[in-house]
Amino acid sequence: MKSSSFPRYHAEWVGGAINIRRDVLAGMVGTFALIPEVIAFSFVAGVDPEVGLFASFVIGIVIAFAGGRPAMISGAAGSVALVAAALVGSHGLKYLLAATLLAGLLQIVFGLLKLDVLMRFVSRSVRTGFVNALAILIFSAQVPQMLGATWHTYAMIGLGLAIIYLAPRLTTAIPSPLICIVVLTVVAVAFPMSIHSVADLGRLPNALPTFSFPGVPLTWATLSIIAPYALAMAAVGLLESMMTASVVDDLTETTSSKARECTGLGLANMAAGLFGGIAGCGMIGQTVGNVRYGGRGRLSTLVAGVFLLIVMVPLRPWVAQVPVAALVAIMIMVSISTFSWGSIRDLARHPKVSGIVMLATVAVTVATHDLAIGVGVGVLLSGVFFAFKVTRLMEVQVSHDAKGDTRIYAVSGQIFFASADIFADRFDLRDTVGTVRIDLTAAHLWDITSIAALDEVVGKMRRHGIAVEVIGLNQASAVLVDRHAPLVRNTTASSG
Repeated sequence: MKSSSFPRYHAEWVGGAINIRRDVLAGMVGTFALIPEVIAFSFVAGVDPEVGLFASFVIGIVIAFAGGRPAMISGAAGSVALVAAALVGSHGLKYLLAATLLAGLLQIVFGLLKLDVLMRFVSRSVRTGFVNALAILIFSAQVPQMLGATWHTYAMIGLGLAIIYLAPRLTTAIPSPLICIVVLTVVAVAFPMSIHSVADLGRLPNALPTFSFPGVPLTWATLSIIAPYALAMAAVGLLESMMTASVVDDLTETTSSKARECTGLGLANMAAGLFGGIAGCGMIGQTVGNVRYGGRGRLSTLVAGVFLLIVMVPLRPWVAQVPVAALVAIMIMVSISTFSWGSIRDLARHPKVSGIVMLATVAVTVATHDLAIGVGVGVLLSGVFFAFKVTRLMEVQVSHDAKGDTRIYAVSGQIFFASADIFADRFDLRDTVGTVRIDLTAAHLWDITSIAALDEVVGKMRRHGIAVEVIGLNQASAVLVDRHAPLVRNTTASSG
């Protein structure tokens, strides 16, 4: 099902009816999955937990209406927090809020310019590596909560996992993670034990967020300080959101507007900055959890944001008692379901190059804890391997017409910056024949580098007294030759 146009509601249809209940319950699961990570990412950024929680609430509300990917949950994410940490450390929270506003504005511009098309350069191997790396990072983020813990913690995590995986066999009316949270909280309250609760993660907000403009000087100096960080946050946030949206597209077998997701995220981040929150983006773990438990529409995203505010303020005393073990169990389940286990089997079946790209994306992402760097390396490797592959497809066959004393070079394949030098080396520039005919009927010249290589070959042959004839240029190649290859221009015959 394609996403509906704003502001119509898009949701999963079951038996002809919109499944509002599943969206609501799945959104509540997403809320509880948000809390520990948002608090942890706030510490990474060097700000109070309420800054990340307020941001996640505001972003969730705005993106539910303005975003392009229904069922995707966005909030304060670790990749953006890593970028923000340096700015907070050097200039403080006010400058971070200003950078958040500028980052949102840049994302709106990126969306209006349709820069989401750059996602087409991200191969399936990179996307698989991205998903697998996220699964590993989600699991590793739970490890600190288990190190040095008492046996009670491990018992509670085990009980939580048992509930999550076994409860669906009894009922699917309520998502099993919610059952896990309720049951483990009741157990922890009824039988006090040495375990951590949500209250131990950090100070929860006790009031609603308020609107205020960042108190920074509106000068060029301020812009020069925040601009590099804003650009980095905008780029990293868009990359992670686009990747997350693609994962949801695959899981739900639907399509979404990536350009609208760019502008929607920009609006959400600007709103977050005006309400005292850090910039955010799509959150893969929470989104996968939402989708796995029935979230399909914008309502699930909206509920995740609204319920987060309810949890933060009116239900704060109750939420503070929720065992961290319950949240750890949920995130372990999310990491297991997120990992593409089939990709391990595919390593033996798919081309080795695809496996190398996938493994490199995973390794770099996990090593740096930076999704942007991991995906960047994966895209770079994909491009390099593709260039080598295309280069090998370029051939030059040489023959001789003794009657006309003509050497014929029949070129086939793609000639561009990576194959231009190989193309030029195929010609004998000191040939003793009277005429050289370069047949490009089965070739295509893609860029200025290939045109310059052809022009240089023609020029050198002419300087050695050899007449040169270029034939078979297709229309696109002929246009480039007419504009940029003066030596070739008068010797060509187009094949149309």
